[in-house]
Amino acid sequence: MNKKQIGGLVIAVGLFIITGITSVFTNTIAKRNAADTADAVEKMLIGGVTFDAPKSDYIAVVSVQGTIQPQTETSLFETATGYQHSTTLDYIDRLMYDDYNQGVLLYVDSPGGTVYEADELYLKLMEYKEVTGRPIWGYMSHYAASGGYYVCAAADQIYANRNTVTGSIGVIMSGYDMTGLYEKLGIKYVSITSGPNKDSSKMTEEQIAIYQSQVDEAFEQFVQVVQDGRQMSDAEVKKLADGRTYTANQALENGLIDVVASYEDMSYDMSEALGVYNFYEPKSTESILSSLFSEVKKNLPKSEAQVLTEVAKEKENGGLMYYAEQLR
Repeated sequence: MNKKQIGGLVIAVGLFIITGITSVFTNTIAKRNAADTADAVEKMLIGGVTFDAPKSDYIAVVSVQGTIQPQTETSLFETATGYQHSTTLDYIDRLMYDDYNQGVLLYVDSPGGTVYEADELYLKLMEYKEVTGRPIWGYMSHYAASGGYYVCAAADQIYANRNTVTGSIGVIMSGYDMTGLYEKLGIKYVSITSGPNKDSSKMTEEQIAIYQSQVDEAFEQFVQVVQDGRQMSDAEVKKLADGRTYTANQALENGLIDVVASYEDMSYDMSEALGVYNFYEPKSTESILSSLFSEVKKNLPKSEAQVLTEVAKEKENGGLMYYAEQLR
C-alpha cells in the first residue's frame, strides 16, 4: 500500500466516522433526553468496562489473563487488551462493599509478570478476604506460572485444568549486553555518572552482586507468599522453587494446588459450597473509533525500526519479574 492509498483510506475512515456520529446523534436524540444521549454516545465512541453487578447474591469472576503488568495506556482510537491492572484493582474494591457479592472465582491464564503488579494484586485479594470474610477460589487455565501462581496463592482453594502449566516459582531480571554489536557497527557508548554503579551497560562483578541481592529479596517474598497460602514450610517451598514449571498432576502431588478438574466442575463445586449459583464478570466493550482505527493500523506497513522496537520490548524488561521465561 503506497502513501496515496493510505491517505485515501484515512480520509474515507474519517468521513465514515463523521457520518456515523451524526447518525447516532440524530437517531438517539429523537428517543432520549440530552443527558441520556451524551451517555449513550460516549459509551459507543469510547467503550470501556461496564460494572453492572446483579442485585442478588452472586460469585464474582476476577479474570487475570495475559502478562501481569501496569495498566495499558490507550488513546480514543485504541482498545485495551490483555490484563488491565488498575481496572482489576478497582473491580475488587467495588466487590468489597457490595453485600450481594458472596465470593470470588479467580480465573488465571498468565505466565506472570512484574513483581510490583503481581504483589499489588495479591495484596488486594488478601485485603478482600480480610475485609469481607468471603472466600476466594482459584482456577488455573492454560498456565498460571510464576506471577500467575503468586496471585493464586491468595486463594483458599486452587483448581487446575489437567493440562495446566504452573509453578515456575522464582524471579528473573534480564537485559542485553550490546557492546559487541556497538563495536561491530562502530558505535562508541559514552556515559558520565555520579557513581561506579550508576551505569550497568557493562556489568561488573559488583553490579551483578547488587542485582542478585534484589532478585534474592523478591524471591524470599515469593517463598513467603507460597508458605502462607499453602501452609508449607520454608524448606518445602524452596525444594520446589528452582524456577521449573509443573504439570497439574505434579503440582497436586507437591501440594501447590488442591484439585485437578475442569472449569465447569470447579464452578459447580464452588456454587455448592457457597449455595450461590449466579456468576458475574464485568463486560468490556470496544468503541466504534477504536474498532475502525485498529483495522486501518493493521493494514499499515511497519518500518524496520518499529519491528526492532517491538522485539526489544518483548525480550527485555530490566526490572524484577515473576515471569516464566520458558512460556514466552
